[in-house]
Parts: sequence; C-alpha cells; structure tokens
Amino acid sequence: MAYPSVKKHYQLLALIVFFSLQLTFSVAQKNTDRLQRVLQSKIDSLRQALDIPAMAFSCVLPTGELISVASGMKPEQRMLAGSTGKTFFAALAMRLIADGKLSLDENVSHYLGREPWYGTLQNAETITVRMIMHHTTGIEEYYELGDFMQRLRNEPDKTWTPEECISYTLGRPPLFAAGTDWSYADTNYLILGLVIERITKQNAYDQIKEHYLTPNNLKSTEPSTKRKLDNLVVGISGPNSPFGITGPVVVNNQMLINPQMEWAGGGFISNTPDLVRWAKIYYEAAFVPESIRIEMRTGVPAKTGKNHAYGLGMQIRPSTLGTSYGHGGWFPGYLTEMDYFPEKKLAVAIQLSTDDFQKLKKAPRFFEMFFANEVVKYL
Repeated sequence: MAYPSVKKHYQLLALIVFFSLQLTFSVAQKNTDRLQRVLQSKIDSLRQALDIPAMAFSCVLPTGELISVASGMKPEQRMLAGSTGKTFFAALAMRLIADGKLSLDENVSHYLGREPWYGTLQNAETITVRMIMHHTTGIEEYYELGDFMQRLRNEPDKTWTPEECISYTLGRPPLFAAGTDWSYADTNYLILGLVIERITKQNAYDQIKEHYLTPNNLKSTEPSTKRKLDNLVVGISGPNSPFGITGPVVVNNQMLINPQMEWAGGGFISNTPDLVRWAKIYYEAAFVPESIRIEMRTGVPAKTGKNHAYGLGMQIRPSTLGTSYGHGGWFPGYLTEMDYFPEKKLAVAIQLSTDDFQKLKKAPRFFEMFFANEVVKYL
C-alpha cells in the first residue's frame, strides 16, 4: 500500500498528463481545421481561375488523418481514375510473387505461350513479367492502332475482351528490342492481367475486391465496367483528345464510350478520399516483404519527365518534398494523380473533371504538388 503523499503525487501527475494530452489534441485539431479551411479556399480559387467544372483533393497526414476538399462537386462524388487502377493489378502480382507463384524474370511465354494469338505478339519470346510491369517490352499502345477508336465510339455498348484489344498490336514490328527502351502502354498491363488470371484461375476484379477494396473499406472504388456509373461527375474532354470526343463525356447519365475496355490498363471509378488511402497502402507496401518492396521501388528511366523512373505499378518522381511514389491517370474527360511522399509520410490525391490542357496549361501533377506543399506547411 502506497503512502497518502505518494498517492497525491501520482494523482497530480495523472492530471497533468491528462490536461497536456487534451491541450495537444486541441492544438492539433485547430491546425487541422485551419488546414481544411485553407485547402478549401485554395481549391475554390484555383477551379475558378482555371474555369473547369470540378476538382477534388485529399490527403492522409502522417497521423493517419484524412482531409478532403472539393469544388464544383461533393468530395464523395467520383471520376474515372484512369491508369491509377494499374496499381490494383500490380498489387495482385505482388501477392503472387510473395507466394512464389509468379516470377518477375520469367518469360511471359511461360504463362501465356499456349494462347493461339501469343506467337504473333511483339517480342513474344523475349519479354518478361518485369518488362511488362516496367513498360520496357517494345509493345505498342493498342488503342492508338487501326479502327479501335472508331469502333469504340460507334459501338459504345460493345464488351471488349483483353485479347481483342491486344489483337491490334499482333503481327506488327516491335517499337524496340525487349528491355532496351521505355514506352508506356496499357497493353502491357492487359497482358499482366491475363497472366494473373491464368495463374489464379479467378477473375482479377473479384480478387481485387476481396484483397484490397473490401478490407480497406474503399467503398467508392469499383470496376468501371459499364456506361452508367453511379455518382459520376460529368467530365469534359478537350478538343485534342485522341478518342475523338470533345465536350461532355456523359450524356443522359451515360458515358459516350464504354470504359469497360480499359480493364487492367486502369479500369476503376473512384474518388480522392479512396485514392489517397489506397496510395498510402500500396506505396508504403506493408503488405509484402521488404525484398519485394525494394523490387517495387526499383525503377527504370521513364520518359515522363526529368529524372523520372517507373517501378512496379509506380511512377518514381523527384519533387520539392523528396522522391515520390505514385501514379497518374487519364480517361477522356478526367485527370487523376495520387502520390506518397515517404520522407514526409504524406499521401495526396487530386482529380479534375477535364482533360482540356488548353485551359489547364499545366499537367495535373503541378496542381497536386501545389496542394501538397500547402499541406506540408501545417505538418
């Protein structure tokens, strides 16, 4: 039994600790509230200056707190997330690598070589899994070839198989010898998706939902497999879109083209609150062993900017906040960026409801970094 004086001492100490914690929490909350107000003011001003329909920004602070702001829309509304969806398919590949079922340096022919079309694929016998994930295969972008764009517009309800999309590249000379250069193409990730499904014998979207969407409560993220998508912001496509669409890409609550064709090249609708939480999860990569985390973050030179590299489902880019791991996304009428800054332990995501660069003047990464730097002032 303690002496009464000692009891009083402990009680006083406990009170001091309690009120100190309360004060710390109060100060932190005030800083967060102030940051929310600043970000809201900035995004409203920026959207009006750019004269675009809508934009949204979210961040996950080092404390784990999520802050979201939006202008011209509600934060929970959604947009087509473009190539950021590649990260979900890459995450499935990471699981298979960790389980010893997939090898980065195995030839793709080991998994798909028996497919009747595979022999006419560009660099069919020399490409590896690592190369398709790095975009160093020399395989072309399928949607830029033949009559694909025309058919996509003229047959908006057509369901495209990955093999049909890939077929536009078959029998053509490769861009370069496998592994000797870099050229970004959704085609590479369509091939990755087929490899994943060949190994698992399961639908890739179902696996993504089971392993990543449901456990992480990413309720606003779902496969973009139809023309009518709930809670979708109307995107505005710029005059120079290679898809040949100018103006609203959603008419009478229905997209003018079927986003279903995108699949493992992107394939998701989402919003910034979901995307920023996923960016933190995927790029911190706590779900895989350290050896695989190192492989993910080991990139090859990419032609997206000065000193840029491309790892496994990630763009590795320098910034004022240190090296970032992330990914951009484009779908007609929509632009997305999500990034994780390991030195700051900060994740950010931005979406814009237009791809009209004549108005924007800058890449979406510029606007993302504008907000990221504002957030860091309050850390």
